[in-house]
Amino acid sequence: MTTTPYEVAVRAEAELGEGPTWDAAAGRLLWIDILGCRVHTYDPVTGRRTVRRTEQHVGAVKPRAGGGLVLNLRDGVGLLDPDGGFRWLHREIVPGRRANDAAVAPDGSLWAGTMRYDEAPGGGTLSRITGDGSVDVVLDDVAVSNGTGWSPDGRRMYYIDSPTRRVDVFDHADGRLSGRRTLAVVEDGAGFPDGLTVDADGCVWVALWQGAAVRRYTPEGRLDRVIELPVPLVTACAFGGAGLSDLYITTARTGLTEPQALAGSVFVVPGAGTGLPQTAFQG
Repeated sequence: MTTTPYEVAVRAEAELGEGPTWDAAAGRLLWIDILGCRVHTYDPVTGRRTVRRTEQHVGAVKPRAGGGLVLNLRDGVGLLDPDGGFRWLHREIVPGRRANDAAVAPDGSLWAGTMRYDEAPGGGTLSRITGDGSVDVVLDDVAVSNGTGWSPDGRRMYYIDSPTRRVDVFDHADGRLSGRRTLAVVEDGAGFPDGLTVDADGCVWVALWQGAAVRRYTPEGRLDRVIELPVPLVTACAFGGAGLSDLYITTARTGLTEPQALAGSVFVVPGAGTGLPQTAFQG
């Protein structure tokens, strides 16, 4: 097990930085501030950054195959067109509930999570949404729907419902799940599992909320690597950059009672491994 040095990629004060995603077509990192209602981009070559404000809390942002972005928003899933126009793909207003993490499956569908603001057990869902706006609720008894990702062959799906402290794995075929079991459990005192990404070796990288770290687990569930960070609220991670070799890590500052100079920034671990190319949303 090794500890890997990090760098600060984007010095920021995001309230709830989340959802790093590499936009390969544009050569940039996408990430969001959920509670700040902001979609950020960052070009690591030029250093150029942009910020777009959303009208409601945004849980995730992903690139679309035809250009533009798909957003997992408080009241549903929306589309940003390349010209900046916005339209709803699926709208479902549930009082007291908001969007959270999301991921694009190998078939181009969006798997979008939700949670209640009070994090009540059973108040959240995980839904599969296709490009035509059809919705299939895959999991309907979730507290805080978080990290979602697929093995390199697409036959496994990894999933985190944070309060359980588990990283679960399902068998996956044709958009359907079966055989849920536990890959790993984050022990008391080490934080809560949050966002995740899967690398080209099939290993699962897990951000630890209140744990000040990212962990890597092998496909067998063995912890074999730890990246320690200088802030406690580590939210998500994703590979990006040339060759998908750099691991980007988002963090948060919401609720901190003591000053944390780098809380809410985006960190990067150059050469951390090799990520998987991410499919764009087919919608």
